[in-house]
Amino acid sequence: MEIKAIVYTSNTGHTEKYARMLGEKIGLPVYSLEKAQKTMPSAQKIIYLGWVCASKIKGYDKAVKLYDIAAVCGVCMGATGSQLSEIRRVNSVAEHIPVFTMRGGVDYKKLRGLNKLILKAVTKGAANNLAANTERTEEERIMLELMVHGGNCVCEDALAALLEWYEGCKG
Repeated sequence: MEIKAIVYTSNTGHTEKYARMLGEKIGLPVYSLEKAQKTMPSAQKIIYLGWVCASKIKGYDKAVKLYDIAAVCGVCMGATGSQLSEIRRVNSVAEHIPVFTMRGGVDYKKLRGLNKLILKAVTKGAANNLAANTERTEEERIMLELMVHGGNCVCEDALAALLEWYEGCKG
């Protein structure tokens, strides 16, 4: 399997950061989905990264029609490696395609329009519930911080499972 590129859809920059980090680590070109559509032939084998909203990986539906997806990664507010079966189910990811998730972050200043309204509405109730719980886990503390104040959780360590999979593919 020869993967030709990393393609991503990013809203506030967290997914783009992961795509660029991954590209540097494995030596593949990195394109936004919009640029890939203009410059890459369809049916190329790619790794696709997209931001997650309500378990839906943005851009995946379009990417899977255009390219041969070797692996898909959703960048979300949840912990790295979480929500895998939910992400697979909601996005109808074929069983042979590995699914990864990585915690990205929230940047309320960069969110616009409907995406901003939806996120604020969804997180308000959840944040109130978490804030009421005085015995929060570390995961709950991080989620509350992201929901209330936003933040950037992008880190190289979150790429570990995806890099391990990639190295295994090179065999």
